[in-house]
Amino acid sequence: MKNRNFIRIFYFERFFIYFYFSKSIVRVMPEQTRDLTVGKPWKQIVIFSLPLIVSFLFQNLYNIADSIIVGNFLGDESLAAVSSSGSFVFLFTSFFIGLSLGCGALIGKFFGEKNKKKLSESIHSAVAIGLVSSIVLTILAEIFSPLLLKVMGTPSDVIGESISYFRAYFIGSTGLVMYAMLNAILQAVGNSRRGLYYLVFASLLNVGLDLILVKPLGVFGAGLASSISQISSATLAFLFLIKKGTVYQVEIKKIRFYKGVTKKMIMLGIPSGIQNSVIGIANVCVQSFINSFGSAAMAGCGSYSRIEGFAFIPINAFMGAITNFVSQNLGAKEYERAKQGARFGIITSVIVAEIIGGLQYLLAPQLIGLFTSTPECIAIGVQQARTISLFYFLLSYSHCVSAVCRGGGKPVVPMLVMLIDWCVIRVIYINIAMKISHTINLLFWAYPITWTISTIFYIFYYYLSDWVHGFDSKKPILDEVEMVEE
Repeated sequence: MKNRNFIRIFYFERFFIYFYFSKSIVRVMPEQTRDLTVGKPWKQIVIFSLPLIVSFLFQNLYNIADSIIVGNFLGDESLAAVSSSGSFVFLFTSFFIGLSLGCGALIGKFFGEKNKKKLSESIHSAVAIGLVSSIVLTILAEIFSPLLLKVMGTPSDVIGESISYFRAYFIGSTGLVMYAMLNAILQAVGNSRRGLYYLVFASLLNVGLDLILVKPLGVFGAGLASSISQISSATLAFLFLIKKGTVYQVEIKKIRFYKGVTKKMIMLGIPSGIQNSVIGIANVCVQSFINSFGSAAMAGCGSYSRIEGFAFIPINAFMGAITNFVSQNLGAKEYERAKQGARFGIITSVIVAEIIGGLQYLLAPQLIGLFTSTPECIAIGVQQARTISLFYFLLSYSHCVSAVCRGGGKPVVPMLVMLIDWCVIRVIYINIAMKISHTINLLFWAYPITWTISTIFYIFYYYLSDWVHGFDSKKPILDEVEMVEE
């Protein structure tokens, strides 16, 4: 009991520290909209990225809170049930989150063009898409969670709690999808600060609810805490967007599918959604092999995945900044400026990601030990960290160039790369490797190998193709659709 009270005090103290830290950082961040077509490109990207970095810090806090609290309060089997959730949750949510990224790219283009009519139509269409998508996700997740967990080979001593956690977690699917869509709208018009406020609030709420609900309700309480937090962040974002007087105001009576704009969003969003889904499918395949090594491997690898999320922070932040910077500047026909911003964002992200990877390599035992005290679990998590961490620069480069494609209205290229490399090649490698030797370290090498392949392709693509004007003689997809509409 004394140990659990210490855990409560420790985490509440840390969360207040994080809150005040973020409060001081956001003072230098943009509040309303930010026109990324003027000013120094490097400065615009850095300022736009700052709130995203802090947002992702709290998002990772959001994600790891369940694992840390469950691991300390309920034990390793419950930790395995929650920690293995990452790839499974991503599988269900990835398509819809990718869809929001595609919608955001189009909104950013219209904002850069200063086309108020199309901007309003695209924003209201995005909200409509988000509402329908959230309903679909909730139904699919609640129905198919038990079946997919069994297909993944989840051990019998864990599957009961896994099903309980997922069903509670996906009660909040509407909040998860709508927050992603509403935040994409805000970022597309240059407001990367407002989403941070809501994410900080949701993260702190999630932790507080975890500490209250986990003990009486078990892993179901952890999932329920996440659901309530997700719904709260989406509600706050929506209330902000319906305020009058902004170029991105949402009027409830205008929420519907505007034919021309919705078609463009689907053409941009579906490839981005498929790209994310492909990654999710590949991760589920990897997770199913991890499950075959038992609950200790599930807990160890699940703990590593939570730590890995912190290495992704600069990658995700610069991805968001690059996508919105490129989309706004191409909308304004500032082609050379789009190149300058993309180049700076890629280089900076690669350097920062590798620094974090090096620190993670050195501190792996201490970091994994935050989640579990079981030596076997720690050993597996450390082994995974020290196999993968030093290759984060490859992951960063691939994701940043895919962000350039998305911002340029050409999401099909990264979709194909992820489908062929991160899904097909990765799965083939894993199946062959596991037949040669059922060794978990061979499984871990699937990531550096496929990251290397995608990076080589993206280097050739980025430097040799005319990505600013399209990949061939045809006009970019957005202009083609506009011509048809006109």
